[in-house]
Amino acid sequence: MSPHAPAPRLSDLDPAQDSRTSAAQSVLTLTRVALASPDLAAGITPTLEHLVGQTAAVGSAYFQAGGDEVLAYQVRAAWGDLPQTPGMQAIAAHGLPAETPLMRALERSAAPLFFDDTRAHPETAGFPDLGVVSLAAAPVRSAGGDLLGAFLMHTFEAHVWQAEEAALFSMVSGTIAALAGRLAAEEEALQAREAALRALGLALEARDGETQGHTDRVTRLAMRLADELDFPPARKQALRWGAYLHDIGKIAIPDAVLLKPGKLSAEEWDTMRAHVQEGRRFAGALRFLPPAALRVIEDHHERWNGAGYPAAKSGDEISLEGRLFALCDVYDALTSPRPYKAAWTPQAARAELRAQAGQHFDPELVERFLRVLEREDAAPDAPLD
Repeated sequence: MSPHAPAPRLSDLDPAQDSRTSAAQSVLTLTRVALASPDLAAGITPTLEHLVGQTAAVGSAYFQAGGDEVLAYQVRAAWGDLPQTPGMQAIAAHGLPAETPLMRALERSAAPLFFDDTRAHPETAGFPDLGVVSLAAAPVRSAGGDLLGAFLMHTFEAHVWQAEEAALFSMVSGTIAALAGRLAAEEEALQAREAALRALGLALEARDGETQGHTDRVTRLAMRLADELDFPPARKQALRWGAYLHDIGKIAIPDAVLLKPGKLSAEEWDTMRAHVQEGRRFAGALRFLPPAALRVIEDHHERWNGAGYPAAKSGDEISLEGRLFALCDVYDALTSPRPYKAAWTPQAARAELRAQAGQHFDPELVERFLRVLEREDAAPDAPLD
């Protein structure tokens, strides 16, 4: 091309080439989104939205195997219009059975499958009953090659999948499928860590019998208050992990002190307070713990007026995680029975929190926490985000 020749216009380009360029750009964008997402659903949903927006599909979903012994593939993310039929409701609740002909076909297929009319193919048996007339399905495999899940997109009316739609679905699902496998593996590892950290907290309860159920109760309260403060998912996770381990340093406290039924001496109190530093040392050895989780352990015995321990921090010197968790920890301690006291009523415990606002607790957080408790009274079984 002459250096003085005009640059090609979009209308001059080969439409097929332009379509491929657009699809490639879409893959790059969706890949960046998936890599930056905090969890699998957030990473996959933009891909499903893109498929619905760029093809004739009215709805799309990602199904993933539910466990080591695959009995069903669960809906992990969805976008657009899904069938409003009893069969689809059953799939949403219990998953797509592994013996479904479509999933068996995907186990054998290395490439996406396209069905213009689900009534005409044995592989899509059952889908006409859902109201799905045309269907596209792409396998998602683990690193070992086993079927991990599938991308599906569908229409409710007859549709012949066009070459550009098939190319887009194949390119997008093929690339994101590899990321889905990675995200699923990371999610599984994350769940294993979560379970292990909670188990540590519960193991401490088994030793310290007066706090049975304490770990789960304070964690639930902390998550509610985090929602009130609009914590993002990663910060909530760090807070939750810190809540599991907040008193883990008590493992190093001798039974004679930890389980003593009577009043502790000054020397014994020094030993008991040392559980904070021991907990920080123990948790710090878990290299995957985020700093916010460690701040819960370090700061939940500090006081707004500087009279707490171990560092006598005051006001905003105390991390928000520490100030937040201190409220949850003390409230549960007040409303739970102990060998040395009966459980306080919720009303008495809340009055004590108000009385300690500006002394023990961040006064602004006290008011926010009390609002959370009022909502808990109104809807005690509301699900956590």
